[in-house]
Amino acid sequence: MVEDPTATAGCLQITREVGFEHLLSSPKPYTTACPLPFKADSVKTARDVTRSTLARWGLSELGDDAALVVSELVTNAVRYGMYAANRREITLLLMRVHPHVLLAVTDPSDEVPRPKEPDFVSENGRGLYIVETYSQCWGWDPLARGGKAVWALFHAGP
Repeated sequence: MVEDPTATAGCLQITREVGFEHLLSSPKPYTTACPLPFKADSVKTARDVTRSTLARWGLSELGDDAALVVSELVTNAVRYGMYAANRREITLLLMRVHPHVLLAVTDPSDEVPRPKEPDFVSENGRGLYIVETYSQCWGWDPLARGGKAVWALFHAGP
């Protein structure tokens, strides 16, 4: 549930105005970008980077939920992005925009992420349901170079 829709909208508007490409290309304060290869162990790397970045920002309490969401986003990026025609690496982006943390994973696939009705017996298909459950909100934006950034927003407290 969004606690402050105006602040959430402002955070997303700032991100969209700056553009994910710009955020990825030049380091900014309170922004971490991590390139990831199309390998299963990229999920663990993404979790570790997420937890260590949040701890450095004094937001360790978000670590478990954010790591779970990042795991789902990177898993989807590896699964669907590896077959894209313009195959590039995946990138994890974490950005602190008080009072929020934005997590984004870019991949070269133009395929729109679509949540499935969760099937709790199946071994897959619950990823975006988990992202929606643990984050304040989530979505995706197309990248100018092709591909997309799938993002999730977390409220980081006062």
